[in-house]
Amino acid sequence: MIAMMSVRDELRDGLRIQSPMTTTPLVPTTAYRDGFGNTCRRFVAPAGTFRLFSDCTIETSDWTDATEVDAKETPISALPDEVLIYLLGSRYCETDRLSQTAWDLFGHIPQGWARVQAICDYVHAHIRFDYRNARVTRTAFDGWQEKTGVCRDFAHLAIAFCRCMNIPTRYVNGYLGDIGVPIAGPMDFAAWMEVYLGGRWYTFDPRNNVPRAGRIVVAYGRDAADVPLIHSFGPHVLQKFHIWTDRIDAPRM
Repeated sequence: MIAMMSVRDELRDGLRIQSPMTTTPLVPTTAYRDGFGNTCRRFVAPAGTFRLFSDCTIETSDWTDATEVDAKETPISALPDEVLIYLLGSRYCETDRLSQTAWDLFGHIPQGWARVQAICDYVHAHIRFDYRNARVTRTAFDGWQEKTGVCRDFAHLAIAFCRCMNIPTRYVNGYLGDIGVPIAGPMDFAAWMEVYLGGRWYTFDPRNNVPRAGRIVVAYGRDAADVPLIHSFGPHVLQKFHIWTDRIDAPRM
């Protein structure tokens, strides 16, 4: 099995308490970085009930997602080499099937931030969130047709539309608690996206479609196929899954 449960290296300076990933029963684990720089932990799980656990306290900014309405698109010829991969179609983001639809819907929107926000607005309104309709095989094109899904389906469709419009966009997953918003249900691993505008990456979240605080990035890649929480090379049944993110205020000096 391969697990992605550790925060991205860019956030490690903020770690204040970090428990190692533990397994029950105890088995040896090793860590490596994948091609996107995500931390992956590999191990052999024995037959029977098996438990993974990890916990940390991390210091993050109280700021919500950065907003820069004047951010411009970068011409393809000026994009850094490592960004080009996020223009291409991928397993769950079929740019070939959605290209004409994207240009019909968003070709008249001014380039840059306004166009990305228009895509997020459309996806947010087009797809109805429903845990009961989650499906691991649903692609961006499927989500567009079926108009239902979970956070990964919102992200996949918005990513595909952005790439169709020649805007580099990557899939992101991680922990997103309910800081500053009413609790809507059990906390979960969340999916959103980052868009390359004005020479840097900006966070967009077509599922929630409002700036949020407390995002903890675990991994990013082309789509969900690159960054599963758990990848098993053999059958397994998920019996219980519990995620928590609680705000801890810093002590006053």
